Amino acid sequence: MTPALPVAMTIAGSDCSAGAGIQADLKTFQHFHVHGLTAITCVVAETANLVRAVHPVPVAMVCDQIELLLESFPVAAVKTGMLFSAAHVSAVAAIFRQHRELRLVVDPVMIASTGTSLLEPDALPAYRELLLPLACLITPNLPEAEALLGTPITDEAMLEDAAWRLSRQFGTAILMKGGHLPGEECLDLLVDQGALFRFSTPRMAVAGSHGTGCTLSAAITAALARGEALPWAVEQAKNYLGQTLRQSYSFAAPDGGTLHALNQGTMLVKNDT
Repeated sequence: MTPALPVAMTIAGSDCSAGAGIQADLKTFQHFHVHGLTAITCVVAETANLVRAVHPVPVAMVCDQIELLLESFPVAAVKTGMLFSAAHVSAVAAIFRQHRELRLVVDPVMIASTGTSLLEPDALPAYRELLLPLACLITPNLPEAEALLGTPITDEAMLEDAAWRLSRQFGTAILMKGGHLPGEECLDLLVDQGALFRFSTPRMAVAGSHGTGCTLSAAITAALARGEALPWAVEQAKNYLGQTLRQSYSFAAPDGGTLHALNQGTMLVKNDT
């Protein structure tokens, strides 16, 4: 008898170009040998170059998807991506307030890589007050952290300060993604249980980077669903993301590239010796 796979859920938008959103999450879950469930919040007509239209799924339907999946599957970890509106954020938070046993990763998706807003302005207070305090990990990039804190972040010292401030504010672990800062190295900082972990990788020229945030948070969620400790989950996720970036590919349109989802069987193996 085949042993049951760990189960993870993603609550996010559907990217028709399959580079980000639900599609990127499912490809990532598959790589980590995790059964992926989906609750779709928005249908987005987009590519790496353009967000043409966003059609939100009715809040009641989003809730019905989540509640049915929680009733039907042994969900171990959940990630949220694009939630779009205050009503969506509030409804999702109300559900997970009743499921505090689940490891909830919140990727506070606010702006597409094209610069298009993916979050209605009144949703930010709902994130701050209702959803972020429920998370076991929040994964903001630099613009998202600036929006949450209301202050600019322009160097490594400010990046570290922001990670600590967000962790204290929401009482949870923070993965501050520093890829927007200039420099030869891309630095991410994890604050977890009073400790700071640094993840630095050389900046590389790639064919495409559409979907990096979704892929990273999905990889962390998959590792958490497998029972991994958070720092090791982040290390695995960073390793996987680096491989997808190195193998990314592009199409005819300028900057129209996307990550290359890897086949199963190439996961990072922990060395305890």
